[in-house]
This record gives sequence, C-alpha cells and structure tokens, in this order.
Amino acid sequence: MTELELLHCIIDSLKDPLVYVDNDHVIRYANKAAAANYAKWGDILNRSIFNCHNERSREIIRETYSALEQGEDERLITDNEKHKVYMRAVRDKNGQLIGYYERYEPPHL
Repeated sequence: MTELELLHCIIDSLKDPLVYVDNDHVIRYANKAAAANYAKWGDILNRSIFNCHNERSREIIRETYSALEQGEDERLITDNEKHKVYMRAVRDKNGQLIGYYERYEPPHL
C-alpha cells in the first residue's frame, strides 16, 4: 500500500464529513462520509463550494477564507445543538495557503 492509499484509508475512516476545497473554492476531495452526507447534491467533486450554500453561508466562507489568508489556522463557522463546524487552513510546506476543509466536532453536553 502506498502512502497516498494509506492516507485515503485514514481519511475515509472518519465518521464525520471531510471536504477539501482549493483556493478557487472548488471541492477537490470528499471522504466517504462527505459523499454520503451530500449525496442529495450528486457528485460534489470539481464543483464550487458556493453551489452548496446559501448567501449567508457564502459570506461566512468568504470572510473566513480572508482570515485564513491573513494567517489564521482555524475559525468556528457553525455552533449548534447538532455540531460545531470549523473551517481549517491547509498550507504547503512553505506555509502558503493551498485550500481549506471543514472540521466537525460534536456539541459539548
């Protein structure tokens, strides 16, 4: 098994959706949980993240992306009884922003 195959297996083992989006806001990767969670939209790969969100959510994504560009690593974007969702920066080895993903966390009881 290659390192890339191993990485895919690890990410696909997560129970929560994980969607990686590039700097053009195009979905480039979705784990199995994300594919199942967003099945009503069909295949989400290579589509704009903005196609899956309402205008208020698009505004939050744009604001958060700007903060990630300025050096933030992560920002809470949703906090409700179901879950917390964070938008997390993905950076290359030189620290340049190459995209982002949403990280889910269960609610605090």
